[in-house]
Amino acid sequence: MALKKKIDRPFVFIVIVLVVVGFFIFTSASLGLLARDGPKFSTVAFNQLFLGIILGTVALLITSHINYRFWRKYSFFIFLFSIVTTLLVFVPGFGIEFSGAKRWLSLGFLPSFQPAELLKLSFVIYFAAWLSGIRNHIHEWRYGIAPLLILLGVIGAILLAQPDTGTFLVIFVTAIAMFVVAGARLRDLAILGAVSAGSIALLALIRPYVMERLLTFINPASDPLGTSYQIQQSLIAIGSGQIFGRGFGQSIQKFNFLPEAMGDSIFAVAAEEFGFVGSLILIALFLTLAFRGLSIASKAPDYFGGLLVVGIVMLIVSQSFINIASMLGVFPLTGLPLLFISQGGSALLFTLAGIGIILNISKYSKR
Repeated sequence: MALKKKIDRPFVFIVIVLVVVGFFIFTSASLGLLARDGPKFSTVAFNQLFLGIILGTVALLITSHINYRFWRKYSFFIFLFSIVTTLLVFVPGFGIEFSGAKRWLSLGFLPSFQPAELLKLSFVIYFAAWLSGIRNHIHEWRYGIAPLLILLGVIGAILLAQPDTGTFLVIFVTAIAMFVVAGARLRDLAILGAVSAGSIALLALIRPYVMERLLTFINPASDPLGTSYQIQQSLIAIGSGQIFGRGFGQSIQKFNFLPEAMGDSIFAVAAEEFGFVGSLILIALFLTLAFRGLSIASKAPDYFGGLLVVGIVMLIVSQSFINIASMLGVFPLTGLPLLFISQGGSALLFTLAGIGIILNISKYSKR
């Protein structure tokens, strides 16, 4: 095993392209907010630029220089810290409530911070450490499926209480991917499938908004001025982009029509301005990131490193494609942002921190 002195340059290039492209799309999408509310636009733009891009770049540089084995050594404490931090959203004076959801913390110098983004990354670190530690016992229920269900139960209870169903979905998908790579049995996967199906059914019964999203997914035209409004406006935006789009900054739907144009609907804005061709290029960038990341995972120097890369890549790719699929109407709406592009400084910060961890692992890749 030889130490590579340089990080994986193609992977860095893909990330840089996504950040730059994302910034331009975000800038265009934010024009609608600028026209309606200038002061609020300044706050959102500052959060995205400072917390997301500037601090995110600093985090990437730091994590890319920290030996990845450090994360395994302190994985439990990092995960525990993220749990405590996420619970602070329920504490008066710390948590910020918006549209009925308690997902953000007030840090004084920052308008808002979403600790669930830290929770996602810390879960991947801890689960990779756990799986690498029980590698030869993963087929035993007390070491494999049982601890995983307990972990998901704890995280699910915290996130669904906020509520943040989308983030829990991403963690769940990522956990299954890591579990499969680690060598999970079909029986264990069947148990996870049954538990997930039962959980969705239960959520639909006790959380009306989950039922509404499922019904909207089944029949997008059921309530075009109510629960189906967002998907209807998204499809209008995507369809009006046609082959090559209206052009940068020329989206009409972002002005008073498309809900959350800077958030989970930003792919629709991009599709309207850059068309079918631009949308394909954007999707291709995420696919290229995934393939290059999995290539790094396949050459990782040890089991932990490989699982860690798989987990971080799955966090990014699963969330991004769930967002795109929901805007196209082939998946229920989740409210998840499109990573690298949507409004969300916390999401971009920890995404870039995770990218830095992958880059550090790439230094030690097997030749």
